[in-house]
Amino acid sequence: MSNLSLFFAQNVVSEITDEAIISARFKDEKGKPIPWKLRSMTEEENEVIRKSSQRKIKEKGIVTLDTNSDEYLTKLVVASVVFPDLKDAELQKSYGVLGADQLLRKMLLPGEYATLMQKVQEINGFDKDVNELANEVKN
Repeated sequence: MSNLSLFFAQNVVSEITDEAIISARFKDEKGKPIPWKLRSMTEEENEVIRKSSQRKIKEKGIVTLDTNSDEYLTKLVVASVVFPDLKDAELQKSYGVLGADQLLRKMLLPGEYATLMQKVQEINGFDKDVNELANEVKN
């Protein structure tokens, strides 16, 4: 019989943080690439982001929800980046943009943006599919 208390909130790691080199172009005073700090989020936070990226589509009297996947992923990335502070007004001003999402698009090259997106998906548990997890549990 298992111990249910192991699932109690006080016994679970609530937030995962990690650092990753997203771009070698951002360097410290010693010339070393600066790591970005990322955090995981709860499904509750994810749901808010997902819902904010949905639009109602009414077609022939039927209403469906359509999720803008680009908008959703961008908001997921913005919410997961702890450092650099993408909401910092001076940082945004230095790139001539308003908004964290616009800042990311201006700061990063396409490959760097893809790397960041991949790291954010990993830290939030999107890197494994259900079949992989089932196989891990079996072994």
